[in-house]
Amino acid sequence: MATMVDVARLAGVSVKTVSNVLNGYPYIRETTRQRVLAAIEELGYQVNMTARSLRSGRTGMIGLAVPELGQPYFGELADDILAAARRHEVQVLIEPTGYTREGELAALREPRRGLVDGLLFSAAALDQRDAHLLEEVEYPIVLLGEQIFSPAVDHVTMRNVEGARAATELLLERGRRHIAVIGMLHAETAGAATLRFQGYREALAARGLEVDERLLGWADDAWHRTNGARAMAAVLDSGAPVDGVVAFNDALAIGALYELKVRGVGVPEEVAVVGFDDTEDARYTTPALTSVDPGRKEIAERAVELLCRRVRERTERPAEPEPPVLHLARMRIVERETTPRKA
Repeated sequence: MATMVDVARLAGVSVKTVSNVLNGYPYIRETTRQRVLAAIEELGYQVNMTARSLRSGRTGMIGLAVPELGQPYFGELADDILAAARRHEVQVLIEPTGYTREGELAALREPRRGLVDGLLFSAAALDQRDAHLLEEVEYPIVLLGEQIFSPAVDHVTMRNVEGARAATELLLERGRRHIAVIGMLHAETAGAATLRFQGYREALAARGLEVDERLLGWADDAWHRTNGARAMAAVLDSGAPVDGVVAFNDALAIGALYELKVRGVGVPEEVAVVGFDDTEDARYTTPALTSVDPGRKEIAERAVELLCRRVRERTERPAEPEPPVLHLARMRIVERETTPRKA
């Protein structure tokens, strides 16, 4: 394995200069910095994280705990966080928690936490009754998502109510009046499903429309394609008229599109559909899926920036650290073929 001495020799600089480049020392000529970086890449040099940890009190690694990576939103969020982490010169240890309480508690408590300087934590099984656990950890933590809140912890999330309300309003503006909602969860007492349903209800109420119970598509406590197809089938089988669908994520929307196609229901001629999350899959459905972009890249960048700041505060121990931050990302609707404009 290449050493710092090897890098210094190839770049024609001192070992101290190599160290300064690796640690982001600002007062280095750009030509020298680029020469060192080129030598690092050519030799495949890797920083000795143990040594760095001993010097700085930091490992240079942060954790990311998410329910799963197979769900498109979480997979793409992980990619965005990895990209943001590279810009902040830290690495990421990713831990899928499997939508289980045990997995999420393990992410908070297990010994491997010592490998990371802080944790980005997206809970799905823990709820508000567990908020005290977040205040008991001995490392910086930034919350993602909507399942659990604590005023003592930084929190970066999306505008769930606004996003679902905007999606429903879009369909109403296009003349749809019998709008199904796909993604209701039986077990949920808080979180994204509750907030997105609130946005749906608010949009209907603003037009003087009541919620039709037959148009509620239950997703069996999981937001996967199969559940979206099953929920769409149940709504259609109820006999209720349907001319629009708001799905609580893109995977559910794709399942709903499949079921509509199987039954010969035209999209968007007969039923217009809006998803949520604006994942890459939304661009490649037939027809292409309109979806709510909740600001995923902004969430990733802001969360990593906040966590890195807290890590520095912890090791440098400023007299007055900044108070916890609640950051709501900007949202927008990305219109595609499943929501045609009025003629």
